[in-house]
Amino acid sequence: METNVPEYTFLTFPDPPADRPYVIVNMVSSVDGRVTVEGTERGLGSPRDQRLMRELRVHADIALNGAGTLRASGTSSRLGDPALEELRVARGKSRTPIATVLSRTGDLPLDRAFFTARDFDAMVYLSDAASADRAQAIEGTGRRVVRVPAGDEMGGMLRHMRSDLDARLLLVEGGPTINGQLFELGCVDEFFLTLGGVVVNGNELKPPVQSKREPSIAALTHLELISAVPNGETNEVYLRYRVTRGD
Repeated sequence: METNVPEYTFLTFPDPPADRPYVIVNMVSSVDGRVTVEGTERGLGSPRDQRLMRELRVHADIALNGAGTLRASGTSSRLGDPALEELRVARGKSRTPIATVLSRTGDLPLDRAFFTARDFDAMVYLSDAASADRAQAIEGTGRRVVRVPAGDEMGGMLRHMRSDLDARLLLVEGGPTINGQLFELGCVDEFFLTLGGVVVNGNELKPPVQSKREPSIAALTHLELISAVPNGETNEVYLRYRVTRGD
C-alpha cells in the first residue's frame, strides 16, 4: 500500500464564531471502536499518530481534556519538538497552547505534571457545584481556576475562552464524555480521527464520542469527509471531517 502521511502543520481553519472558539476534536480509535485499552489510549496509535496530535497543537490556542482523561493518562499541551514550538512563535503564538481541564467536582490528581510542570501554561475550568476547598487546593498548585456555572459548564467555559482569552481555535483531545457534550451542544466544527490497525475486542465499549442521551436518527450529526489518508507502514487511516450544518 502506498504511504502518503499527512502533514498537519500546514492546515488552515475558518474564523471562529463570535461566542466561542472554532472547535476541533482529535481522537484515536481501534477498528472496533474502542478508544481505551486497560484504561488508557496508549497502544492504539503509533508514534506517527502522536506526532499528528502534536502538529494539531501548533494551531491551537487552547488544548482541552476532560477530568477523566487527566486521571487515567495525564495530560499536557507540550509539542515535544522545538521546531514545532518555533513554528508557533513564528505565527505569533506562545510556545505551547494553554492546557485546560474541565471538572465538575474538582476531584483531580494534583501530583500530575498538569499541575506540577512549569514548561506550559495550564488552567482548570471548575463548576460552581464544586466546593471552595477543592478550588483552593487546585489554586495551591499555582494553576488558575475559572469558575463556570453549574449546569452550563461547557457553555460557560467556551464563552470565557473566546471573550476573556481571545481563543480562536480550541483543540479537544478527549475523552468520549467531553466530546459527547460538545457534539450535543452543536459546538464541534471538525473531527480528526485516527483509525488504528488493531482490534481490542473487550467487554467495555468506549467509543470516541459518548453521552447519556438515547441515540436517534433525528439527532444524527452529519459530517463531510475532508481527507482520508492511509499509512501502509502503521496500518492507520487518518480521517478529517467537518461538521455540516446545512449552510
